Amino acid sequence: MQDQLRIGIFVCECGSNIAGSVDCDELIKFAKTLPDVVFAIKNTYTCSDPGQDEVKRSIIEHKLNRVVIASCSPRMHEPTFRKCVEEVGLNPYLMEMANIREHCSWIHLHDKKSATEKAKDIIKASYARARHLEPQTELEFPVTKRALVIGGGVAGIHSALDIANAGYQVCLVEKQPSIGGITAQLDKIYPSMD
Repeated sequence: MQDQLRIGIFVCECGSNIAGSVDCDELIKFAKTLPDVVFAIKNTYTCSDPGQDEVKRSIIEHKLNRVVIASCSPRMHEPTFRKCVEEVGLNPYLMEMANIREHCSWIHLHDKKSATEKAKDIIKASYARARHLEPQTELEFPVTKRALVIGGGVAGIHSALDIANAGYQVCLVEKQPSIGGITAQLDKIYPSMD
């Protein structure tokens, strides 16, 4: 059985990158209306040390068990925020990001009302996902440092050589009796015409 959800929503202004085209105060008011949201706040730069400290402090103070960070692209700062929540004992997979910068504020630079409404929708979608998150454990598996290259044409031969030169054992498999592919059947090859 799942514990009572206690969700915190953190809206990043990203300086003027988000706040310049989205009403972040309106996003906080909206976030506080969502069921199980016990805390919502905006930060100037959530990825900064003070911003991360605010997230950590809030997780402890409000006993948050899910976190939504509305900011930039997860590609940029998802590892930052996963580490941040993990440092205060929250499973890093109980954190969800809402990209309101690239997916919203940068697209709607000159339409603050529409940008704000779209940002609400993006936050609501991430909030809905966060409600269903479950703790995860990363597993480690041994890796066999060998590669299989299928196809002995020019690309396959070149790939096998690159992998072998990187220090890995390579098995090259070709269905024909000889390697070289179509290139082996040509009498001249551009650009040298050899």
